[in-house]
Amino acid sequence: MNERQKSLPSVTHDEAPAEGIAVSVRLKQKIIREIVSQDGWISFARYMERVLYEPVLGYYSGGSLKLGRDGDFVTAPEISTLYGRTLAQAILPLLEQTGMRILEFGAGTGKLARDIMDELADTGRPVVQYDILELSGELRQRQQQTLAGYEAVCWLTALPERFDGVVLANEVLDAMPVQLVVRRNGCWHELGVACEDGELVMRERQADDALAQTIACRIPDAGGLPEGYVTEIHTRAYGFVRTLADMLVSGKAGAAVLSDYGFPAHEYYHPDRSGGTLMCHYRHHAHADPFHLPGLQDVTTHVDFTAVASGAETGGVDVLCYANQAAFLIGAGLLERLENGMEKNAADTGQLQAVQTLLSPAEMGELFKVMVLGYRIEPPAFMSAIDRSGRL
Repeated sequence: MNERQKSLPSVTHDEAPAEGIAVSVRLKQKIIREIVSQDGWISFARYMERVLYEPVLGYYSGGSLKLGRDGDFVTAPEISTLYGRTLAQAILPLLEQTGMRILEFGAGTGKLARDIMDELADTGRPVVQYDILELSGELRQRQQQTLAGYEAVCWLTALPERFDGVVLANEVLDAMPVQLVVRRNGCWHELGVACEDGELVMRERQADDALAQTIACRIPDAGGLPEGYVTEIHTRAYGFVRTLADMLVSGKAGAAVLSDYGFPAHEYYHPDRSGGTLMCHYRHHAHADPFHLPGLQDVTTHVDFTAVASGAETGGVDVLCYANQAAFLIGAGLLERLENGMEKNAADTGQLQAVQTLLSPAEMGELFKVMVLGYRIEPPAFMSAIDRSGRL
């Protein structure tokens, strides 16, 4: 555990309603039964999959409120309408090359979709199709309320085999299950979950050959890492990006805009990042205990954007742009949009505070990155100007 994790506040069961605790206990018992059936150990990736996506009981599959002031965390589209409207202008040159179709993976409350469609309609270039693939039943219901009356919207149950358009994925990769690994005596071990005295605990075993080979590809220079170094391997996210690439290259032309918090590999696997990036969120409390209230809290990790780029390029898709969120939004015209809006309403300090959150290096501006992938797409000039993919 690193110093950042040690400083995080703890959370207690007292903050959860009784019915929520009952759901969490049900899920915990199901996980324990699986652990027993698997000789007393399951990988952390499997545990993360179950607590997030177990039908009915998992965090994203259940009915608990996740986003917004009353949920567990707030995403960029929830902070200000400026985010979605600026993003709409950023992707308009991409949409004009692909037929004005959008596919959003994990659409949150639906606010981003609404802001994008409103901006494009105001520009005179409305979308002809806005597909949403959403795994959470609770969020899908909120999206349907938010987007009632938007005739271009359609909900999907699976990614299509091919797609001509722009794919959006805002804070999606960080919620994909990861394999946790630890460095011991010059070798890699995989961290997993066991049960002792009725409680879930972290236990490790030596990494198998397949995982060891994957680690060697992601972390080729592991010799300088300290004893007990913990980190994550993003096998699922890599696979998702490969699937996304296959979908795009099966069509005529397409792009994907991935927005998330993370680092390039040389920063992600830096010796000083010895405790990994695993984070949990419950009722706006950030902490590092993945066993707290299974199914009721979000469990995430930062994204290895070098691995994302590798998966895209292996799949035949180009990395058109990689930049921090501040550079991307400023390049797309957010400050000009803010200035025009402030002239109309000089007292709107809320917008100023929102922009500060989106752009400040101390908040979302630097930690959050935007990666734009493309197949047979010419990027707009501002993306080429801010592109830092050479640092991956």
